[in-house]
Amino acid sequence: MTTASSLAARAKQSRATTSTSFAPVPGVNKWLVAVAVAIGALLEVIDTSIVNVALADIQTSVGASLEQVGWVVSSYGIANVIVLPLTAWLGDKFGKKRYFVFSLVGFTLASVLCGMATSLPMLIVARVLQGLMGGGLLAKAQAFLFETFPRSEQAMAQAFFGAIVIAGPAIGPTLGGYIVTNYDWRWIFYVNVPVGIVAVWMCLSALPKDKPSKERSSIDWTAIALLAIGIGSLQTVLEEGSSKDWFDSSLIVALSVASVVGLVWFVERQLTSKNPVVDLRVLRHRSLWAGSLLSIVIGMALFGALFSIPIFAQTVLHYTPQQTGMMLLPGALLTAFMMPVAAKLSSRYDPRAVLAVGGVVLALGLWQLTSLSTLTGADDLAGPLLVRSFGTALMFLPLNLATMGPLPRSDMSAAAGIFNLTRQLGGSIGVALLTTLLGERQAFHRAVLVEKVVSGEGLTMERMQMLTQRFTSLGFSAHDARDRALSLLNGAVNQQSAVLSFADTFWATAALILLCLPLVLLLGKPARGVKVDLGH
Repeated sequence: MTTASSLAARAKQSRATTSTSFAPVPGVNKWLVAVAVAIGALLEVIDTSIVNVALADIQTSVGASLEQVGWVVSSYGIANVIVLPLTAWLGDKFGKKRYFVFSLVGFTLASVLCGMATSLPMLIVARVLQGLMGGGLLAKAQAFLFETFPRSEQAMAQAFFGAIVIAGPAIGPTLGGYIVTNYDWRWIFYVNVPVGIVAVWMCLSALPKDKPSKERSSIDWTAIALLAIGIGSLQTVLEEGSSKDWFDSSLIVALSVASVVGLVWFVERQLTSKNPVVDLRVLRHRSLWAGSLLSIVIGMALFGALFSIPIFAQTVLHYTPQQTGMMLLPGALLTAFMMPVAAKLSSRYDPRAVLAVGGVVLALGLWQLTSLSTLTGADDLAGPLLVRSFGTALMFLPLNLATMGPLPRSDMSAAAGIFNLTRQLGGSIGVALLTTLLGERQAFHRAVLVEKVVSGEGLTMERMQMLTQRFTSLGFSAHDARDRALSLLNGAVNQQSAVLSFADTFWATAALILLCLPLVLLLGKPARGVKVDLGH
């Protein structure tokens, strides 16, 4: 009888402990916390894309070549992916609030250094600091949201975070285009300062105090160095591979070797360590590794499309950066609006089913973009871009629920770092592959079009004569008129081959999404109402 009573008491205590472990922090204003950490996360996400529209101005200001100024973007991404898998360990080591505020202060100061930069090396160093601090902002913002809100509101909290992550890359070019057009490129960094100061004040006031750290093990500097070498080299290969003709470059070959050696050694060290800085053992969960693969695909679709569409708009349609940003803005707003809807759908239905529907919708939006032509305008792009945003929202939130929901709470922290990293790497892989595909398909389509132009020699000569006569009537000599006519014809071939190559990239991305959808069957079904904790 005593034993039965004891067991009953322990069971009751266990249920109470489980319940309170998912309870919100008492005495904390959850929405104040949400706004505070959201500002920090939004700063980080916007800065991944806001610089893209200012590269030409930065190039002129610091006296750099186009290839050199590309490192202003690459250095940020490389530093960011190095920190992401370490954020769980850093939060445990130094305290979540302390680490988040430190990252926010560091990000703001690094933004000041970026704006003050007078040379390319100084700007790149400042961007590396921004990336290192920014990785902590993104991961820890997610953690605070899921730890502050009660279990019944977890889906909505995740929707709030998802709107930031997905809408941010589209808001960046819009804001950056406006600033560069109306002010100076340095203000794309200085604008972070007042926002960062407000965010620091709000976080100091709103975030709950850190509990005493339980992490007492020594720092494994060797593992951290191996991670930096492996992930950093991989990200550099993805960022710079296309511009350097991939493995024709000795630098890319060396970095690829360093990436493989560093990551293999890192994995071996972490699997045999009692206190790993990144716990890779969590990949034993089927839903995590399957969800991480799908996260890579979503990253490729999200960032890859955001890479292709602005280039198409600016090179083919001759849009300004500000016009390009405004074209992308409605899709970003739709994504933000759809996140609460996706949260309700995921709470009501199996998240895996919602995810599959989202994948089909996203592929449909990308397929609609394959009909691009030289006559395409903003109105023609609006519909496909909205469909793409709708599908992305339906995929993002259910994927988080289906991937992380089935995991035990003890593995959530380590799994979150890996899961967040895959989306970031997916974007880098998508941009790298699409850049290469664009170049190769454009060369292919140009060769085909040139062959058709040559085979239709009579029509080509007739067109050349018409153009030559037109330029002659404008006062050009016969030789100059013929050269200009030939140049115009060559430009038309180049433009048409570019349009066809962009269509190929959207075909490829849509096909990849559909091919990877069967991975949804490997994901777990989270229990209803169970908190999905994506980081600590």
